[in-house]
Amino acid sequence: MSLDLTPLIDTTAPTSTTAPVTTTVAMTMTAPNTRTRTANRTQATSSRRHGVGFWVVAATFLVAMAYSTVPSPLFPLYVAREGFSTFAITVVFAAFAVGVVISLVLAGHVSDWLGRKAILLPALGLEIVSALLFLSSTALPVLILARVVNGLGVGMIAATATAYLHDLHTRHRPGASSQRFEIVSTAANIGGLGVGALLAGVLAQYASSPLSTPYVVLAVLLVVSVIAVALTPETVTRQQVRYHPQRISAGHLVAGMGAFSAFAVFGVFTSVSPGFVAGELHHPSRTLAGLVVFIVFGGAALAQTLTSGLPVPVQRTVGLGAQAIGVLLVVAGMDAAGFPLFLVGGAIAGVGAGVQFKAAIGAVVRMAAPEKRGEALAGLFFIAYLGLSLPSLSIGLATRYFAATTVMTWFAAILLMLLAGVAVLAAPRRS
Repeated sequence: MSLDLTPLIDTTAPTSTTAPVTTTVAMTMTAPNTRTRTANRTQATSSRRHGVGFWVVAATFLVAMAYSTVPSPLFPLYVAREGFSTFAITVVFAAFAVGVVISLVLAGHVSDWLGRKAILLPALGLEIVSALLFLSSTALPVLILARVVNGLGVGMIAATATAYLHDLHTRHRPGASSQRFEIVSTAANIGGLGVGALLAGVLAQYASSPLSTPYVVLAVLLVVSVIAVALTPETVTRQQVRYHPQRISAGHLVAGMGAFSAFAVFGVFTSVSPGFVAGELHHPSRTLAGLVVFIVFGGAALAQTLTSGLPVPVQRTVGLGAQAIGVLLVVAGMDAAGFPLFLVGGAIAGVGAGVQFKAAIGAVVRMAAPEKRGEALAGLFFIAYLGLSLPSLSIGLATRYFAATTVMTWFAAILLMLLAGVAVLAAPRRS
Protein backbone atom coordinates (compact mmCIF):
# COMPACT_ATOMS: atom_id res chain seq x y z
CA MET A 1 0.00 0.00 0.00
CA SER A 2 1.49 3.39 -1.04
CA LEU A 3 1.30 6.45 1.20
CA ASP A 4 0.57 9.84 -0.51
CA LEU A 5 2.44 12.65 1.27
CA THR A 6 1.48 15.42 -1.19
CA PRO A 7 -1.26 17.04 0.92
CA LEU A 8 1.20 17.42 3.78
CA ILE A 9 3.82 19.27 1.77
CA ASP A 10 3.72 23.09 1.36
CA THR A 11 4.49 23.48 -2.36
CA THR A 12 4.44 27.32 -2.21
CA ALA A 13 7.42 27.54 0.12
CA PRO A 14 11.05 27.83 -1.14
CA THR A 15 12.28 24.46 -2.25
CA SER A 16 15.73 24.77 -0.73
CA THR A 17 14.66 25.04 2.91
CA THR A 18 10.99 24.45 3.69
CA ALA A 19 10.13 21.40 1.60
CA PRO A 20 12.68 19.03 3.15
CA VAL A 21 11.65 20.04 6.65
CA THR A 22 7.91 19.59 5.89
CA THR A 23 8.54 16.24 4.29
CA THR A 24 10.51 15.11 7.33
CA VAL A 25 7.68 16.13 9.64
CA ALA A 26 5.16 14.32 7.45
CA MET A 27 7.20 11.18 7.49
CA THR A 28 7.59 11.45 11.25
CA MET A 29 3.84 11.85 11.71
CA THR A 30 2.89 9.07 9.30
CA ALA A 31 5.31 6.29 10.26
CA PRO A 32 3.71 5.58 13.66
CA ASN A 33 0.30 5.36 11.96
CA THR A 34 1.68 2.84 9.49
CA ARG A 35 3.21 0.79 12.30
CA THR A 36 -0.09 0.90 14.20
CA ARG A 37 -2.06 -0.35 11.20
CA THR A 38 0.49 -3.09 10.57
CA ALA A 39 0.35 -4.14 14.22
CA ASN A 40 -3.44 -4.19 14.10
CA ARG A 41 -3.41 -6.37 10.98
CA THR A 42 -0.92 -8.75 12.60
CA GLN A 43 -2.98 -8.90 15.78
CA ALA A 44 -6.18 -9.58 13.81
CA THR A 45 -4.47 -12.37 11.83
CA SER A 46 -3.14 -13.90 15.05
CA SER A 47 -6.60 -13.68 16.63
CA ARG A 48 -8.16 -15.45 13.63
CA ARG A 49 -5.55 -18.21 13.80
CA HIS A 50 -6.29 -18.73 17.48
CA GLY A 51 -10.02 -18.77 16.71
CA VAL A 52 -9.58 -21.45 14.05
CA GLY A 53 -7.19 -23.31 16.35
CA PHE A 54 -9.82 -23.33 19.08
CA TRP A 55 -12.19 -25.34 16.91
CA VAL A 56 -9.40 -27.57 15.59
CA VAL A 57 -8.42 -28.56 19.12
CA ALA A 58 -12.09 -28.99 20.10
CA ALA A 59 -12.64 -31.37 17.16
CA THR A 60 -9.42 -33.23 17.97
CA PHE A 61 -10.49 -33.56 21.61
CA LEU A 62 -13.84 -34.97 20.50
CA VAL A 63 -12.21 -37.51 18.13
CA ALA A 64 -9.74 -38.67 20.79
CA MET A 65 -12.45 -39.15 23.38
CA ALA A 66 -14.70 -40.83 20.81
CA TYR A 67 -11.97 -43.36 20.09
CA SER A 68 -11.76 -44.25 23.79
CA THR A 69 -15.35 -45.59 23.84
CA VAL A 70 -15.22 -47.48 20.53
CA PRO A 71 -14.74 -50.85 22.30
CA SER A 72 -17.81 -50.40 24.56
CA PRO A 73 -20.52 -51.72 22.18
CA LEU A 74 -18.05 -54.29 20.82
CA PHE A 75 -17.50 -56.06 24.15
CA PRO A 76 -20.35 -58.56 23.56
CA LEU A 77 -18.69 -59.51 20.26
CA TYR A 78 -15.40 -60.17 22.03
CA VAL A 79 -17.28 -62.28 24.56
CA ALA A 80 -18.94 -64.31 21.78
CA ARG A 81 -15.73 -64.78 19.80
CA GLU A 82 -13.22 -65.38 22.58
CA GLY A 83 -15.46 -66.56 25.44
CA PHE A 84 -14.44 -63.74 27.78
CA SER A 85 -16.24 -63.40 31.11
CA THR A 86 -17.82 -60.17 32.32
CA PHE A 87 -14.90 -59.76 34.70
CA ALA A 88 -12.39 -60.12 31.83
CA ILE A 89 -14.20 -57.36 29.96
CA THR A 90 -14.08 -55.06 32.98
CA VAL A 91 -10.35 -55.80 33.31
CA VAL A 92 -9.90 -54.66 29.69
CA PHE A 93 -11.92 -51.56 30.49
CA ALA A 94 -10.03 -50.90 33.73
CA ALA A 95 -6.73 -51.22 31.85
CA PHE A 96 -7.73 -48.05 30.01
CA ALA A 97 -8.26 -46.18 33.28
CA VAL A 98 -4.94 -47.47 34.63
CA GLY A 99 -3.21 -46.03 31.57
CA VAL A 100 -5.02 -42.72 32.06
CA VAL A 101 -4.05 -42.45 35.72
CA ILE A 102 -0.39 -43.28 35.04
CA SER A 103 -0.28 -40.75 32.23
CA LEU A 104 -1.96 -38.02 34.27
CA VAL A 105 0.49 -38.49 37.13
CA LEU A 106 3.57 -38.51 34.90
CA ALA A 107 2.72 -36.26 31.94
CA GLY A 108 -0.75 -34.75 32.13
CA HIS A 109 0.52 -31.51 33.66
CA VAL A 110 3.80 -30.87 31.85
CA SER A 111 2.23 -28.94 28.95
CA ASP A 112 2.29 -25.92 31.30
CA TRP A 113 6.02 -25.59 30.63
CA LEU A 114 6.80 -27.82 27.61
CA GLY A 115 3.95 -26.51 25.45
CA ARG A 116 0.51 -27.79 24.58
CA LYS A 117 1.45 -29.24 21.18
CA ALA A 118 4.54 -30.94 22.58
CA ILE A 119 2.21 -33.14 24.65
CA LEU A 120 -0.90 -33.29 22.46
CA LEU A 121 0.81 -34.55 19.29
CA PRO A 122 2.62 -37.54 20.90
CA ALA A 123 -0.59 -38.37 22.77
CA LEU A 124 -2.52 -38.59 19.49
CA GLY A 125 0.26 -40.83 18.20
CA LEU A 126 -0.37 -43.20 21.12
CA GLU A 127 -4.06 -43.33 20.20
CA ILE A 128 -3.13 -44.40 16.67
CA VAL A 129 -0.79 -47.10 18.04
CA SER A 130 -3.65 -48.34 20.21
CA ALA A 131 -5.95 -48.61 17.19
CA LEU A 132 -3.32 -50.63 15.35
CA LEU A 133 -3.07 -53.01 18.30
CA PHE A 134 -6.83 -53.53 18.30
CA LEU A 135 -6.65 -54.30 14.60
CA SER A 136 -3.84 -56.81 15.07
CA SER A 137 -5.54 -59.32 17.40
CA THR A 138 -8.56 -60.11 19.59
CA ALA A 139 -6.52 -61.99 22.21
CA LEU A 140 -7.04 -60.77 25.78
CA PRO A 141 -3.39 -59.67 26.41
CA VAL A 142 -3.42 -57.58 23.22
CA LEU A 143 -6.74 -55.98 24.12
CA ILE A 144 -5.43 -55.09 27.57
CA LEU A 145 -2.25 -53.60 26.08
CA ALA A 146 -4.25 -51.65 23.50
CA ARG A 147 -6.43 -50.18 26.23
CA VAL A 148 -3.44 -49.26 28.40
CA VAL A 149 -1.88 -47.42 25.45
CA ASN A 150 -5.25 -45.80 24.75
CA GLY A 151 -5.39 -44.64 28.37
CA LEU A 152 -1.84 -43.28 28.27
CA GLY A 153 -2.82 -41.12 25.32
CA VAL A 154 -6.10 -39.92 26.82
CA GLY A 155 -4.40 -39.03 30.11
CA MET A 156 -2.11 -36.69 28.22
CA ILE A 157 -4.91 -35.35 26.03
CA ALA A 158 -7.63 -34.68 28.63
CA ALA A 159 -5.93 -32.00 30.72
CA THR A 160 -3.74 -30.67 27.89
CA ALA A 161 -6.58 -30.19 25.40
CA THR A 162 -8.75 -28.55 28.07
CA ALA A 163 -5.98 -26.10 29.00
CA TYR A 164 -5.16 -25.54 25.30
CA LEU A 165 -8.78 -24.67 24.57
CA HIS A 166 -8.78 -22.16 27.42
CA ASP A 167 -5.59 -20.56 26.08
CA LEU A 168 -6.91 -20.34 22.50
CA HIS A 169 -10.26 -18.96 23.68
CA THR A 170 -8.50 -16.27 25.72
CA ARG A 171 -6.19 -15.29 22.81
CA HIS A 172 -9.07 -15.20 20.35
CA ARG A 173 -11.47 -13.30 22.62
CA PRO A 174 -9.46 -11.37 25.22
CA GLY A 175 -11.58 -10.27 28.16
CA ALA A 176 -14.58 -12.35 27.06
CA SER A 177 -16.50 -14.67 29.36
CA SER A 178 -15.14 -18.20 29.69
CA GLN A 179 -18.60 -19.62 29.00
CA ARG A 180 -17.80 -20.66 25.43
CA PHE A 181 -14.66 -22.45 26.59
CA GLU A 182 -16.53 -24.31 29.33
CA ILE A 183 -19.33 -25.42 27.00
CA VAL A 184 -17.05 -26.54 24.17
CA SER A 185 -14.42 -28.26 26.31
CA THR A 186 -16.87 -30.29 28.34
CA ALA A 187 -19.05 -31.06 25.30
CA ALA A 188 -16.02 -32.28 23.33
CA ASN A 189 -14.91 -34.40 26.26
CA ILE A 190 -18.23 -35.91 27.31
CA GLY A 191 -19.96 -35.65 23.94
CA GLY A 192 -17.03 -37.39 22.27
CA LEU A 193 -17.44 -40.38 24.57
CA GLY A 194 -21.05 -40.75 23.43
CA VAL A 195 -20.30 -40.22 19.74
CA GLY A 196 -17.61 -42.90 19.77
CA ALA A 197 -19.88 -45.54 21.25
CA LEU A 198 -22.76 -44.76 18.87
CA LEU A 199 -20.52 -44.71 15.80
CA ALA A 200 -18.87 -47.99 16.77
CA GLY A 201 -22.24 -49.61 17.45
CA VAL A 202 -23.64 -48.61 14.06
CA LEU A 203 -20.50 -49.69 12.19
CA ALA A 204 -20.37 -52.98 14.07
CA GLN A 205 -24.03 -53.64 13.28
CA TYR A 206 -23.83 -53.05 9.54
CA ALA A 207 -20.16 -53.33 8.47
CA SER A 208 -18.80 -56.64 7.23
CA SER A 209 -15.87 -56.50 9.68
CA PRO A 210 -17.42 -55.30 12.97
CA LEU A 211 -14.25 -55.72 15.04
CA SER A 212 -12.03 -53.79 12.66
CA THR A 213 -14.04 -51.15 10.75
CA PRO A 214 -14.68 -48.87 13.78
CA TYR A 215 -10.96 -48.78 14.60
CA VAL A 216 -10.00 -48.03 10.99
CA VAL A 217 -12.44 -45.12 10.79
CA LEU A 218 -11.25 -43.57 14.06
CA ALA A 219 -7.57 -44.15 13.19
CA VAL A 220 -8.03 -42.13 9.98
CA LEU A 221 -9.70 -39.32 11.92
CA LEU A 222 -6.83 -39.35 14.44
CA VAL A 223 -4.27 -39.00 11.64
CA VAL A 224 -6.17 -36.01 10.26
CA SER A 225 -6.24 -34.55 13.77
CA VAL A 226 -2.47 -34.84 14.09
CA ILE A 227 -2.00 -32.80 10.91
CA ALA A 228 -4.53 -30.18 11.98
CA VAL A 229 -3.03 -29.73 15.46
CA ALA A 230 0.47 -29.42 13.99
CA LEU A 231 -0.77 -26.34 12.08
CA THR A 232 -2.40 -24.77 15.16
CA PRO A 233 -0.51 -21.97 16.96
CA GLU A 234 1.21 -22.79 20.24
CA THR A 235 0.08 -20.86 23.32
CA VAL A 236 2.79 -21.73 25.85
CA THR A 237 6.39 -20.52 25.79
CA ARG A 238 8.73 -23.42 26.51
CA GLN A 239 10.41 -23.12 29.93
CA GLN A 240 13.19 -24.90 31.76
CA VAL A 241 11.41 -26.30 34.82
CA ARG A 242 12.54 -29.09 37.12
CA TYR A 243 10.28 -32.07 36.49
CA HIS A 244 7.95 -33.31 39.20
CA PRO A 245 5.04 -35.77 39.08
CA GLN A 246 1.47 -34.53 39.28
CA ARG A 247 0.47 -33.08 42.63
CA ILE A 248 -3.07 -33.66 43.91
CA SER A 249 -4.40 -30.53 45.59
CA ALA A 250 -6.54 -30.95 48.70
CA GLY A 251 -8.07 -27.56 47.87
CA HIS A 252 -9.99 -29.25 45.06
CA LEU A 253 -11.54 -31.92 47.29
CA VAL A 254 -15.20 -31.14 46.56
CA ALA A 255 -14.54 -30.79 42.83
CA GLY A 256 -12.60 -34.05 42.88
CA MET A 257 -15.37 -35.92 44.68
CA GLY A 258 -17.90 -34.57 42.20
CA ALA A 259 -15.75 -35.65 39.26
CA PHE A 260 -15.25 -39.09 40.83
CA SER A 261 -19.00 -39.62 41.22
CA ALA A 262 -19.71 -38.38 37.68
CA PHE A 263 -17.17 -40.68 36.08
CA ALA A 264 -18.36 -43.60 38.21
CA VAL A 265 -21.68 -43.31 36.36
CA PHE A 266 -19.91 -42.97 33.02
CA GLY A 267 -17.72 -45.98 33.78
CA VAL A 268 -20.66 -48.25 34.51
CA PHE A 269 -22.36 -47.37 31.24
CA THR A 270 -19.24 -47.77 29.10
CA SER A 271 -18.02 -51.02 30.65
CA VAL A 272 -20.80 -53.26 31.94
CA SER A 273 -24.05 -51.73 30.65
CA PRO A 274 -23.72 -53.30 27.15
CA GLY A 275 -23.59 -56.69 28.87
CA PHE A 276 -26.58 -55.78 31.07
CA VAL A 277 -28.59 -54.69 28.02
CA ALA A 278 -27.76 -57.86 26.09
CA GLY A 279 -28.13 -60.21 29.08
CA GLU A 280 -30.54 -59.08 31.79
CA LEU A 281 -32.62 -56.90 29.44
CA HIS A 282 -32.45 -59.26 26.42
CA HIS A 283 -31.50 -56.69 23.74
CA PRO A 284 -28.41 -57.98 21.91
CA SER A 285 -28.31 -55.29 19.17
CA ARG A 286 -24.88 -53.65 18.91
CA THR A 287 -26.45 -50.44 17.66
CA LEU A 288 -28.70 -50.41 20.70
CA ALA A 289 -25.72 -50.95 23.00
CA GLY A 290 -23.99 -47.98 21.41
CA LEU A 291 -27.18 -45.93 21.59
CA VAL A 292 -27.48 -46.50 25.34
CA VAL A 293 -23.97 -45.15 25.88
CA PHE A 294 -24.63 -42.27 23.48
CA ILE A 295 -27.83 -41.25 25.31
CA VAL A 296 -25.98 -41.18 28.63
CA PHE A 297 -23.14 -39.04 27.30
CA GLY A 298 -25.34 -37.07 24.91
CA GLY A 299 -27.60 -36.14 27.81
CA ALA A 300 -24.54 -35.09 29.76
CA ALA A 301 -23.23 -32.88 26.96
CA LEU A 302 -26.66 -31.29 26.33
CA ALA A 303 -27.18 -30.59 30.02
CA GLN A 304 -23.76 -28.96 30.22
CA THR A 305 -24.75 -26.59 27.43
CA LEU A 306 -28.15 -25.75 28.91
CA THR A 307 -26.72 -25.04 32.37
CA SER A 308 -23.71 -23.05 31.19
CA GLY A 309 -25.05 -19.76 32.55
CA LEU A 310 -25.72 -21.11 36.03
CA PRO A 311 -23.34 -20.51 38.95
CA VAL A 312 -21.15 -23.45 39.96
CA PRO A 313 -23.07 -24.14 43.22
CA VAL A 314 -26.35 -24.34 41.30
CA GLN A 315 -24.79 -26.65 38.70
CA ARG A 316 -23.51 -28.87 41.47
CA THR A 317 -26.97 -29.07 43.07
CA VAL A 318 -28.61 -29.97 39.75
CA GLY A 319 -25.95 -32.59 39.09
CA LEU A 320 -26.29 -34.20 42.51
CA GLY A 321 -30.07 -34.45 42.27
CA ALA A 322 -30.17 -35.80 38.72
CA GLN A 323 -27.47 -38.39 39.41
CA ALA A 324 -29.36 -39.66 42.45
CA ILE A 325 -32.70 -39.92 40.65
CA GLY A 326 -31.16 -41.44 37.53
CA VAL A 327 -29.23 -44.23 39.23
CA LEU A 328 -32.33 -45.23 41.24
CA LEU A 329 -34.32 -45.49 38.00
CA VAL A 330 -31.56 -47.59 36.43
CA VAL A 331 -31.75 -50.08 39.29
CA ALA A 332 -35.56 -50.11 39.10
CA GLY A 333 -35.37 -50.77 35.37
CA MET A 334 -32.99 -53.69 35.86
CA ASP A 335 -35.11 -55.13 38.66
CA ALA A 336 -38.27 -54.96 36.52
CA ALA A 337 -36.41 -56.00 33.32
CA GLY A 338 -37.82 -52.82 31.82
CA PHE A 339 -35.57 -51.43 29.13
CA PRO A 340 -37.40 -48.05 28.72
CA LEU A 341 -37.07 -47.35 32.45
CA PHE A 342 -33.42 -48.38 32.37
CA LEU A 343 -32.82 -46.03 29.42
CA VAL A 344 -34.60 -43.08 31.03
CA GLY A 345 -32.65 -43.63 34.22
CA GLY A 346 -29.40 -43.72 32.29
CA ALA A 347 -30.25 -40.48 30.49
CA ILE A 348 -31.09 -38.68 33.76
CA ALA A 349 -27.98 -40.06 35.48
CA GLY A 350 -25.94 -38.89 32.48
CA VAL A 351 -27.44 -35.42 32.74
CA GLY A 352 -26.51 -35.26 36.41
CA ALA A 353 -22.99 -36.59 35.84
CA GLY A 354 -22.39 -34.14 32.99
CA VAL A 355 -23.50 -31.10 34.99
CA GLN A 356 -21.57 -32.29 38.02
CA PHE A 357 -18.39 -32.69 35.99
CA LYS A 358 -18.86 -29.29 34.37
CA ALA A 359 -19.21 -27.73 37.81
CA ALA A 360 -15.99 -29.44 38.88
CA ILE A 361 -14.06 -28.13 35.88
CA GLY A 362 -15.46 -24.63 36.35
CA ALA A 363 -14.45 -24.61 40.02
CA VAL A 364 -10.90 -25.78 39.30
CA VAL A 365 -10.35 -23.35 36.41
CA ARG A 366 -11.44 -20.46 38.63
CA MET A 367 -9.24 -21.52 41.55
CA ALA A 368 -6.08 -22.37 39.59
CA ALA A 369 -3.43 -19.81 38.71
CA PRO A 370 -2.97 -19.49 34.90
CA GLU A 371 0.53 -20.98 35.00
CA LYS A 372 -0.78 -23.96 37.00
CA ARG A 373 -4.02 -24.55 35.09
CA GLY A 374 -2.82 -27.64 33.23
CA GLU A 375 -1.53 -29.18 36.45
CA ALA A 376 -4.76 -28.45 38.33
CA LEU A 377 -6.89 -29.95 35.56
CA ALA A 378 -4.62 -32.99 35.41
CA GLY A 379 -5.24 -33.52 39.12
CA LEU A 380 -9.00 -33.30 38.58
CA PHE A 381 -8.91 -35.77 35.70
CA PHE A 382 -6.73 -38.09 37.79
CA ILE A 383 -9.46 -38.33 40.43
CA ALA A 384 -12.19 -38.56 37.78
CA TYR A 385 -10.56 -41.53 36.07
CA LEU A 386 -10.18 -43.31 39.37
CA GLY A 387 -13.96 -43.01 39.48
CA LEU A 388 -14.12 -44.41 35.97
CA SER A 389 -12.12 -47.54 36.83
CA LEU A 390 -12.58 -48.57 40.46
CA PRO A 391 -16.40 -48.88 40.56
CA SER A 392 -16.55 -50.63 37.18
CA LEU A 393 -13.84 -53.10 38.11
CA SER A 394 -15.57 -53.77 41.43
CA ILE A 395 -18.90 -54.33 39.68
CA GLY A 396 -17.32 -56.69 37.17
CA LEU A 397 -15.74 -58.72 39.96
CA ALA A 398 -18.91 -58.76 42.05
CA THR A 399 -21.04 -60.03 39.16
CA ARG A 400 -19.02 -63.26 39.24
CA TYR A 401 -20.64 -64.09 42.57
CA PHE A 402 -23.89 -62.11 42.73
CA ALA A 403 -26.75 -61.21 40.41
CA ALA A 404 -26.23 -58.10 38.29
CA THR A 405 -29.27 -56.37 39.76
CA THR A 406 -28.00 -56.96 43.30
CA VAL A 407 -24.58 -55.55 42.41
CA MET A 408 -26.10 -52.47 40.79
CA THR A 409 -28.22 -51.91 43.91
CA TRP A 410 -25.04 -51.87 46.00
CA PHE A 411 -23.44 -49.48 43.53
CA ALA A 412 -26.44 -47.15 43.76
CA ALA A 413 -26.31 -47.15 47.56
CA ILE A 414 -22.58 -46.31 47.64
CA LEU A 415 -23.00 -43.62 44.98
CA LEU A 416 -25.85 -42.00 46.94
CA MET A 417 -23.61 -41.82 50.03
CA LEU A 418 -20.85 -40.21 47.96
CA LEU A 419 -23.28 -37.67 46.52
CA ALA A 420 -24.49 -36.86 50.03
CA GLY A 421 -20.88 -36.27 51.08
CA VAL A 422 -20.36 -33.84 48.19
CA ALA A 423 -23.52 -31.97 49.16
CA VAL A 424 -22.44 -31.67 52.80
CA LEU A 425 -18.88 -30.50 52.00
CA ALA A 426 -20.06 -28.03 49.36
CA ALA A 427 -22.70 -26.45 51.58
CA PRO A 428 -21.84 -22.85 52.59
CA ARG A 429 -20.48 -22.55 56.11
CA ARG A 430 -22.42 -20.35 58.52
CA SER A 431 -20.42 -18.12 60.82
